Amino acid sequence: MANSKPTVLFVCVHNAGRSQMAAGFMRELSKGRVEVLSAGSAPKESINPVAIQVMNELGIDIANNVPKILTTEAVQESDAVITMGCGDVCPVFPGKKYEDWVLEDPAGKDLETVRMIRDQIKGHVEALLAELLPA
Repeated sequence: MANSKPTVLFVCVHNAGRSQMAAGFMRELSKGRVEVLSAGSAPKESINPVAIQVMNELGIDIANNVPKILTTEAVQESDAVITMGCGDVCPVFPGKKYEDWVLEDPAGKDLETVRMIRDQIKGHVEALLAELLPA
């Protein structure tokens, strides 16, 4: 990891809300210094429109992202694997950093609730970024 960019994989069940918002924040805040992947154990057809809307409020566009199925390869390629409610579905490999972020699923929630979830995700991403790329 010393010579290359760290890779972070964000995983939630549908890869339509939490993991997409986290990936959007990591791409934006790391300014390209972190490779960002996201996936879901049971991906939806499209990104949650409310998640797209609350990220757009902060100038981060996730509208063209497509939910992807979680693969063993994605986990193997990653230095850090962040799960958000997918639990035991995620394969575990030695030598990786694993964190489980307890966040409400934004699916079907109102705008205020999704904004709150978004802000929690941003805080988690900032803390992770400080760990991955110490000043």
